Amino acid sequence: MIRVMVVAASPVVRAGLSAVLTSNPQLTVVGSVSDLDALLGEVQLQPQVVLLDLSGNFQQSVWEKLLSMQEKQYSSPIMIIADELDSINLEVALRSGVRGILPDSSTESEIIAAVEAIAFGLIVLHPDAVELLSSKESMREKVTLTPMQTLTPREIEVLEMLGSGLGNKAIAKRLHISDHTVKFHVSSIFGKLGVSSRTEAVTVGVRLGLIML
Repeated sequence: MIRVMVVAASPVVRAGLSAVLTSNPQLTVVGSVSDLDALLGEVQLQPQVVLLDLSGNFQQSVWEKLLSMQEKQYSSPIMIIADELDSINLEVALRSGVRGILPDSSTESEIIAAVEAIAFGLIVLHPDAVELLSSKESMREKVTLTPMQTLTPREIEVLEMLGSGLGNKAIAKRLHISDHTVKFHVSSIFGKLGVSSRTEAVTVGVRLGLIML
């Protein structure tokens, strides 16, 4: 059984999404809450996927809260249902722990399939959301075509974890190394890729085929 937590401001939407999920015998709804603050209060339920409805409630503060949750090592992957896909910064969303994006027009079968895929570690993007990738011309322009030093296997491993939105402490714990060592690797990655931020490092890493999001 895949454990799912439903987050939606509207009680009607929460009930509707819960009904959709429980119609599949492979899914079970462990709880439903009205917002992300309430979600943090239910960590003991340990959902495998968090289904977050943003329809009619899109706010920039959502991303700030999601990023804060990542810093606190909230590990459950998040699937978003939104009515304004063009307002979503895909790069920020992925850094915030989002692993799926669907429009609010999605069918019940699409929602169920997406939740199952995310539970198995995949990233799910609706075709309309994929278009967000091709619209990032400025991001592509930042990728230099000049030769650069090769990243070590360990640096590529750290870069992949940066792409998953993990902080230094989480990376150190996963790799069984010190925080100081992680900072050293991150600094080396920045220097070799010619970037000054984690976001730029991940973007360049993806464009060069060093990592996959």
